[in-house]
Amino acid sequence: MHKVHTFRIEIDWKLISEISIIDRFDASWISIEKREGQSLKQLKSVATVKSVGASTRIEGSKMNDEEVDILLQNLSIEKLVNRDSQEVAGYYDVLDTISESYNVINITENSIINLHNLLMRYSEADQWHKGNYKQHKNSVETGMPDGSTQVVFVTTPPGIETEDAMRSLIDWYNSDKSTHPLVKCALFAYEFVSIHPFQDGNGRLSRLLTTLLLLKNGYKWIEYVSFESEIEDRKTEYYRELRRCQAQRPNENITTWIYFFFSALKNIQVKLEKKLETTGALSKLDPKEKSILAFISDHPGTKSGIISEKLGIPIPTVKRLLNSLFTKNLIERFGTGPGTNYSIK
Repeated sequence: MHKVHTFRIEIDWKLISEISIIDRFDASWISIEKREGQSLKQLKSVATVKSVGASTRIEGSKMNDEEVDILLQNLSIEKLVNRDSQEVAGYYDVLDTISESYNVINITENSIINLHNLLMRYSEADQWHKGNYKQHKNSVETGMPDGSTQVVFVTTPPGIETEDAMRSLIDWYNSDKSTHPLVKCALFAYEFVSIHPFQDGNGRLSRLLTTLLLLKNGYKWIEYVSFESEIEDRKTEYYRELRRCQAQRPNENITTWIYFFFSALKNIQVKLEKKLETTGALSKLDPKEKSILAFISDHPGTKSGIISEKLGIPIPTVKRLLNSLFTKNLIERFGTGPGTNYSIK
């Protein structure tokens, strides 16, 4: 058992193997960047929308990705009429700032406070506390199916205890030169959420800080796939691991949290690889194939006759191109005969 900051971690060959898997992908990223330059711009745009949508939904927002995309494309103060849209706009601003300036954002109290201030800049209900450490208790709660709430864990008390805990976390992060960067990222995210230093916005800021730390440590691929979306998909597991570890506070063993964190990173690496494969295949399609694929994307379950009619492409050509797209594993085919319909893979 190893002691890192205030935690206990079981560092064994299994954990080292997990780190190696993530780092192997990272080692190949430079060549991927050179090869997929144009494709990555599109992936980053999609990942941004998914990240903003997912992270705000984890905290209770009701906006889906399509609504988030529309808002971000037409962003103006006048459109931020409710809390959900205000939170989306704030999250986007911080994510964009991190993407543009991560190299010059140091891990300091001032930087974190400034990012929180930016995160909350549009939220009318949060003006009284933005950019300041919490003044009141703020236990983490999650909604239950019956509409009630359940306390996930109790956070650090406000005042001097929160201030000391944040200084200790930041001092450790900046001074520890021996712990692997991925382990440090996992620990920082865990302890930040455990402290919950601000009155609100801690969950969102913890995920933004995770992206910041990964970028600063050279894991640049994180910008092209949504870490937040992975956490949203595994929200129950996310809270369960936090609660399991924090039940042992202080000096808890957080090995299971690290495995969860690494599992999330490995999953999004796999998703990114698949997206790159698909994007590469798309670049090789002829214009008619691209138009058919776009139509199917907007009209899942559509049939060849409808595609032919709407796009003005002869039915024999449509059927031939559908077979080609199916063979390339870009679409799925359902049913037989006249009932055959198609959807995006």
